[in-house]
Amino acid sequence: MISKNTFDFLTDLKENNNREWFSENKKRFEIEQKAMKYFFTGVGNDLGKVDGIENIQIFRIYRDVRFSKDKLPYKVHFSVGFSRNKPMLRGGYYLHIENEASFVGGGFWEPNNEDLLRIRKEIELDASELRAIISHDAFKKHFGTLQGEELKTAPRDFDKNHPDIDLIRKKQYLVTRPFTNKEVLDPNFKEEVLASFQAMRPFFNYMTDVLTTNLNGESII
Repeated sequence: MISKNTFDFLTDLKENNNREWFSENKKRFEIEQKAMKYFFTGVGNDLGKVDGIENIQIFRIYRDVRFSKDKLPYKVHFSVGFSRNKPMLRGGYYLHIENEASFVGGGFWEPNNEDLLRIRKEIELDASELRAIISHDAFKKHFGTLQGEELKTAPRDFDKNHPDIDLIRKKQYLVTRPFTNKEVLDPNFKEEVLASFQAMRPFFNYMTDVLTTNLNGESII
């Protein structure tokens, strides 16, 4: 379980986001960091039993401020990413714990130009399978709708009047599910996280099929 102490620490850190306070509370941070690492590892181990997980990346709390206008030195959340085995399995899972802003997410955050074009071309050819996935009751229950940044109009060389232009103009293909603090502190929270990750699988399977084949359905790996 995740403890209320974790949210208390993150709240205090947000109000005192400076190196002096953090140094004075370093022991407190280390306790919460250890607890979150234990929880994240548990999620990753259980996820690995049902999916091919290549890597568990627990993100550091220290911010890289070198190229940022925001010079606050610390993140005010704990987070972890779970990468699937590439090139056979595409997509990645993400878990974010923050006071009143926790969520799970997954998908394709910054697809490279080649992958993005391949996805768009598949949707242009036939979007019915993706439409079926994102309109399924389980998908809508966990995530509502497909999310991600998108262009205001059609990408170059795509018809702006295409019936699936709403999907084609996306630059990211993401799903997220928010959680309240109460839900995070519930004893069944890990099971809810895993259930959400499981609900992403049809979407991931579709994207994997697209990104490992050409438009003729022939394998490219």
